[in-house]
Amino acid sequence: MPGQDILATHAAVRGDKPALIEGARTVLYRDLNARASRAGNLLASLGVQPGDRVAVMQHNSIAGFEISGGLRKIGVVGVPVNFRLRGAEVAYLVNDSGAKVVIAGESFVPVVEEARAAVQGERIYLAVGGHVPRGWLPFEELMSESEEAEPASGPSDGGLGASMVYTSGTTGHPKGAYRPKGLPLERVVEAIQAFGLGESDVHLMAGPGYHSAVGAFCLLTVALGGTIVVMPKFDAEEALRLIERHRVSTTFMAPVLMQRIVDLPEATRARYDVSSMRALIAGAAPFPFPLKERVAAYFEDCLYEFYGATETGFNLVLRPEEQLARPGSAGRPLSGHAIRLLDEAGEEVPVGVPGELWVRNDGLAEYFNKPDATASSLRDGYFSVGDVAYRDGDGFYYICDRRIDMVISGGVNIYPAEVEACLAGHPDVLDVAVIGVPDAEWGESVKAVVSPRPGSSPGEAELIQWCRVRIADYKRPRSVDFVAELPRDQAGKLLKRKIREPYWQDAGRSV
Repeated sequence: MPGQDILATHAAVRGDKPALIEGARTVLYRDLNARASRAGNLLASLGVQPGDRVAVMQHNSIAGFEISGGLRKIGVVGVPVNFRLRGAEVAYLVNDSGAKVVIAGESFVPVVEEARAAVQGERIYLAVGGHVPRGWLPFEELMSESEEAEPASGPSDGGLGASMVYTSGTTGHPKGAYRPKGLPLERVVEAIQAFGLGESDVHLMAGPGYHSAVGAFCLLTVALGGTIVVMPKFDAEEALRLIERHRVSTTFMAPVLMQRIVDLPEATRARYDVSSMRALIAGAAPFPFPLKERVAAYFEDCLYEFYGATETGFNLVLRPEEQLARPGSAGRPLSGHAIRLLDEAGEEVPVGVPGELWVRNDGLAEYFNKPDATASSLRDGYFSVGDVAYRDGDGFYYICDRRIDMVISGGVNIYPAEVEACLAGHPDVLDVAVIGVPDAEWGESVKAVVSPRPGSSPGEAELIQWCRVRIADYKRPRSVDFVAELPRDQAGKLLKRKIREPYWQDAGRSV
């Protein structure tokens, strides 16, 4: 209902029901509501106002749900920070988001502390657990002193709260995909119905919470009053153990995590009962059909796949009964979504012909404080993130390429310009192109193609190490090839497609 916080509602209706399970610890809805109220009151006491941003860098944890619940209660925008970022990357997100408060888990306090020198202006820093450096405030101590009463400001509406998730786009810096009013209720209900979610579900949080899809499915579970089993870090056999122990019924996993499960020895997989699973949901990265067949065989008739983006939400869904009958498809549009496939002239393409995929719905995000970037991604109310697809005569869509150069490895977006800029700083690198190449486990892996300076001969290991200490580890190249010269057009632009072609020609796909 408008103005009523969802945790407060659940505390009143199903207060004795488990909301969160992490290891040996179980948190009931009434206790989660109380802790979220404490977190909201704590932040309000620090001067945080509705509409402000709070950046959070934290492993999957119960504390993370307490914080996100508190933010929602006082109408504040949570900004999850990819916990693999370092130094200037973290500082950029804090500066760009304008976060008034930065909250870091014990493992990431040193990371944020290192980034502080590049943060512009004053911020409030809260340390969750462990050492509290000078200039930081102790989160747990302040929580114990905070009130459990519902925050005075109250939620801004009865929805799931505003959101801002950073995603790489067509520039070298990530952009905040911002929904100041959150998702419309119609889109929330549509997603719940599309995946058959319900109040009785037990959801396994398998991937990192900073990923928009991981966060979205957890939020849907909380909205329904279901139970979330929290994995701080993914482990394939541990995931099976948790599914069996807690009778997990739903989870979202990028295909790379599913591959780790089916790659376990058959004897290991046979030890666990996974029959409770009703909705095993895949997305965020290409899903090779041979892998899909193995996953569907092990988990039987519960595999869903979706296509979407942080900016556009869930757009296409492929249901369990359609998985093996429609190889390569990402599904059909949800009812509240209009989709166009356009050629370079902006004309709609016919059935079977690839075109850039544009989506229209009433839940599109905008790029925070970047109106030009938002406008360049829109056409007549339709939003594009640069993917190319075709559709068949039955209305099923197939993602086949990307207009932009983004690399998606293990469901994580990596923008080549950041890696290229890092490698260009090496004294022996004359020219460099970074591309995604086929990877059986990750979908794509990062490859650098380097033209060395005359008279120099940098080694592969040397350049990878150069990146390792300067950018987040997941962005560094996994391999380096050396060429005499990189292809460029007359304007000097790298011909990325020409560079990519030799690596993809035998892959049977181009993403």
